[in-house]
Amino acid sequence: MGVNKEEISKTILALEKSFNERWSVGDNRGYLDNYAEEISYFDPIEKDLVVGRDAAVAHIEAIYSNPHIVRNEYLNPVVHVSDGGDFAVLAYNLNTYVLDDNSNERQLRAWNATEAYRLIDDEWRIVHSNWAFAQTATGAIAS
Repeated sequence: MGVNKEEISKTILALEKSFNERWSVGDNRGYLDNYAEEISYFDPIEKDLVVGRDAAVAHIEAIYSNPHIVRNEYLNPVVHVSDGGDFAVLAYNLNTYVLDDNSNERQLRAWNATEAYRLIDDEWRIVHSNWAFAQTATGAIAS
């Protein structure tokens, strides 16, 4: 039986959305608990690559605050699945929205996201994560 790349793509996108929806309401553990031990992580506020699960978790926990995101837009998702069906790369644009002081929705951030997933012990784990601002930022932020 061959690899069902369409089914794997749907699984990867659903995982990513579930992690991000948790993040948006103040629960960063979806991502953090999914990271593989050997994860490498690029953060737009860090000059260097963060390597290893413990280092990535410590980095994110040090800067994370509940973003109170009320809506996410997942744009242009593309999942590339290996022929063996054990590795996938997801790339997408993410727009996040919060409420302003008048309870009107405003865009918080526009992101370019890339996540590399590997099937480890029958679970899809993030082995590389790269988050980049789609728009220029002027300060250190984490939501």
